[in-house]
Amino acid sequence: MNYIGSKYKLSDFISTAIKSVVGHSLSNKIFCDIFAGTGIIGRNFKSIVKRVIANDFEYYSYVLNKNYIGNHLEIEGKNEYIKELNNLPLIENGFIYANYCFGGSGVRLYFSDENGKKIDAIRSEIEKWKLIGKINESIYWFLLASLLESADKAANTASVYGAYLKRLKKTAQKELMLKPALYEINSYEHQVFNMDSNKLIKEIEGDILYLDPPYNERQYGANYHLLNTIAKYDDFIPKGKTGLRDYQRSQYCEKKNVGKAFEVLIKNAKFKYIFLSYNNEGLMPLDYIRKVMQKYGKYDFVQIDYQRFRADKIESRNHKADTTKEYLHYLEKS
Repeated sequence: MNYIGSKYKLSDFISTAIKSVVGHSLSNKIFCDIFAGTGIIGRNFKSIVKRVIANDFEYYSYVLNKNYIGNHLEIEGKNEYIKELNNLPLIENGFIYANYCFGGSGVRLYFSDENGKKIDAIRSEIEKWKLIGKINESIYWFLLASLLESADKAANTASVYGAYLKRLKKTAQKELMLKPALYEINSYEHQVFNMDSNKLIKEIEGDILYLDPPYNERQYGANYHLLNTIAKYDDFIPKGKTGLRDYQRSQYCEKKNVGKAFEVLIKNAKFKYIFLSYNNEGLMPLDYIRKVMQKYGKYDFVQIDYQRFRADKIESRNHKADTTKEYLHYLEKS
């Protein structure tokens, strides 16, 4: 997924830096990614630590991490499930088609009519299979994560769901094909939560805590509202031109609250090593982060130049400053 704040391209830099501080022998360590997003960093550590704890209060992120982190054993017959879902008859009156396709809403154009109907058909069938006991929890999260990623590839947006395009782009005109969200298999059990990070931090402990909070005022609940809607598939009245649902606002996206929330998180963390990804354009300045982390132990940071996220790639090619500085702050807590 083309995701705001994704650490996919930075994952090697982050993993190398963490190992240089903690050591390369991590088989007895508990690693926590408490702002997990799509789970990229947790996935990198899944096979080399004793346990990964992944958390995000956005439900679509929870679904992705229940699959990519929570699932760790082979699913028998997964390809047959995918094939069956791909061949379902379309649903004509489903929620996504009715509210987020032009043929249904007469306004919104997040998906082609056919793809909206197909999303409804697949999402309804997955839920039905769960209710009648045809699939277990592991298969449920695997299929739901597969649908979220496949739907995202067919979406008629410039990467985020804050708006839809006026005309169907080429990728949105293609038929949505459900593809499996394959995860790494290992013998370890992992934990996945759907909580406010500042509440969860009081309930968990471990060795390595990785923090990747939002950097700016863009609320993920608004930018990815439609993925939450597909994931939850609940009944509500979409609001406004973009069909927003109610969402929880993150204090890490609010300039007046982020500093206090961050220090409380650091203070309550029962982890020896704490790493924070943050860039030079974030709401918290470098000096503030240094000041807070130094209060709780031995502190330092490393940095790398990084290409900033832009939904409109054509615009970004003409932009004068496409790079930003990404910092990885680290603390050995005393």
